[in-house]
Amino acid sequence: MRLFDWDEINFAEAAREMTVLGDYLRVHIDFKPFYEKPPFFFWCQALMMNIFGVGEFAARLPNAICGIITLIYLYNLGHKLHGHRFGILWALAYLGSITPHLYFRSGIIDPFFNLFIFVSLANVILAAWKRDREAGPMIVSRSVTSYLLTGGLVLGIAILTKGPVAFLIVGLVLGIYWLLNRFRWFISPLQLLAFTALAWLLPAGWFGLETALHGPAFGQAFLDYSIRLLSTPDAGHSGFPLYHFIVLLVGCFPASIFSIRGQGNLFLERSYQRDFRRWMVILFWVVLILFSIVQSKIVHYSSLCYFPLTYLAALTLSQLETGRIAFNGWLVTGLLVIGGLFVIAFTATPILAQHMDIVRAFADKDAFSQGNLNADVHWTLWAMLPGIWLAVVLGVSIWGYTHRQARMATLTLFGGTAVFLTLGLWFYVGRIEGISQDAAMRYFERAKGKNVYVSTYDYHSYGPFFYADAQPMPNPKHYDKEWLLTGPVDRDVWLIRKASDTPTRLDSLPDVRKTGEENGFVFYLRKRH
Repeated sequence: MRLFDWDEINFAEAAREMTVLGDYLRVHIDFKPFYEKPPFFFWCQALMMNIFGVGEFAARLPNAICGIITLIYLYNLGHKLHGHRFGILWALAYLGSITPHLYFRSGIIDPFFNLFIFVSLANVILAAWKRDREAGPMIVSRSVTSYLLTGGLVLGIAILTKGPVAFLIVGLVLGIYWLLNRFRWFISPLQLLAFTALAWLLPAGWFGLETALHGPAFGQAFLDYSIRLLSTPDAGHSGFPLYHFIVLLVGCFPASIFSIRGQGNLFLERSYQRDFRRWMVILFWVVLILFSIVQSKIVHYSSLCYFPLTYLAALTLSQLETGRIAFNGWLVTGLLVIGGLFVIAFTATPILAQHMDIVRAFADKDAFSQGNLNADVHWTLWAMLPGIWLAVVLGVSIWGYTHRQARMATLTLFGGTAVFLTLGLWFYVGRIEGISQDAAMRYFERAKGKNVYVSTYDYHSYGPFFYADAQPMPNPKHYDKEWLLTGPVDRDVWLIRKASDTPTRLDSLPDVRKTGEENGFVFYLRKRH
């Protein structure tokens, strides 16, 4: 299955260009320096591409590996905190919730970024317990120095993955815990300074080398980009203030339903268990509030919340199993309402797809949207299977919880949701890709190996680079869009735009010829001079 514009193709292209150029220090897009991201994740993708070849498998494999590591880490940490069964529940809640599961099948940066931040914070917590003798040697078996060394270095890798926002998040969590702890130091100021120095050791080494070789351009451009994300809805990613609340409630189903109860009163036997829950609540709200303030609203910005959210859900599930709390009407309502939305969506879509005239009547009336809906995508009623499966899973699990069969119900709910996601990917992702971008990506693929320039007109895509297997161009003028349209080009120019209701400039240029139109995309050719 092809990668999706923008982020998946963007990141895979950066890794591909590392392999093409043999330059693993700098990040490039279209063989120009790309200043929006540090290089760690692209190193992982480039490594896979060197082993398995350039393609979707290599681009997504790092996150599949990250998923395995994450689930093992959550089990081990949960086992340490609450016992074997809790470790299983935490890992199961993560695996069987919708967006946490799907992220491990993607080619985006955030799974690694979030894991590194969480591991760093967990090591600081363990260091504090060791320092204050909060927990015994079965929980904190290493020295304070060892925990802080691990936490600092891992946080440094997080900064190398996506930038200093990793340090900002950890700093905010530590600061708020310190305030709520009535300014009592959980680690000494000197230890905090050492942790900070370690966190910046690796990023400073890379950034120093980048600056020494290429000047301060990366630092200046990355700072400008970060400010733009904070202050403006970058690339049209705007949203209302409660955007991330809704994203987490719906996207992290079913763990999100149980996590709400996990923030209420629960019986926890040991002080370090109560303390860890406090840390997780702080982490959850810091991330949620921070990215609710940020003007750019993108689903994965709040994805670090998946760790505390699934922990709180696992607490609820654990106490349901032991009978310390009851499965009440609020939990039933939450499962039925949010789960019902997915059931309706996945059962109604194949039916509506058999009546595209109805879909077109309610869809946006612009030429591009209507053109997308003309895609030759074959829907069968078998595509209702994920929705039907989820309905059965919800019914059986709710019956189990209400009849004191919590273990069976939890395995059914979260294991069944993981199966639902796999079925959904099988039946839906290819069809969605066929509607949204298949025509454009096939156009780019046809340019592979040909002596042509490929360019989008009046919209942005990374597809012309990755799927056309772009190579460094000897003529730097090809970066000039106007030269491609009117200049004395030295090779044919393939142009693509989104369909519109009115003619564009491409339709008026004398030596640009329209060559076709498909599913909301219009194709043009300009012969070389």
